[in-house]
Amino acid sequence: MEDTATDRRDPYEIALLRGGPRAAVTVAVVDLYLRGAVDAGPPGTVRATRTVPAAPVPPLAEAVRLACRDEPLSPRKLARHTGVRLAVSLLRIPLAEAGLLRYPLLGPTRAARRTVRSLQERHPLPGSRRGLPDADKLLAVALHDVAALRVLLPRFALRAGLTERVEVADKGMLRHSPRGGSGGGGVYYCGGGGGGGSD
Repeated sequence: MEDTATDRRDPYEIALLRGGPRAAVTVAVVDLYLRGAVDAGPPGTVRATRTVPAAPVPPLAEAVRLACRDEPLSPRKLARHTGVRLAVSLLRIPLAEAGLLRYPLLGPTRAARRTVRSLQERHPLPGSRRGLPDADKLLAVALHDVAALRVLLPRFALRAGLTERVEVADKGMLRHSPRGGSGGGGVYYCGGGGGGGSD
């Protein structure tokens, strides 16, 4: 496939084109987590750590770090934070100038959506986080969102509120359980996958 403007975009921009501001904020949180600058706070929140990234971070990541420095915030509140919204707006400017966002609502153009789909095909969901460089993890999250989080950072993503606890009701057990038996088709909760070991 020919190289296009979207192919050359970073994970923050790709996430914004694919899933909007919330997806871009998710990439920022993951980027900061991989740098040790944020961690999960009280259930469903993100908090800044005392670690300041050694290398410069994109403006959106810095805005997220500052937003959750004083108090842990949920991903939803992070996306609504004034500083974060300003950083997202700045992220949109070069995308709009490149014709990848349409005015006035700044949704992705048809060409942008087509190229994101192509990138998803060329960079499929990783089967494991083992040996995967951080840059590839960010790209996977930008392209595959929750599915990538459940493979690459299952515990952190669940604790930080980036993924939701999955409820699985085994209706088959209820339907086929013998009469009078205990057969209680249980409800199982799954923390979003991932094997042993920490994120």
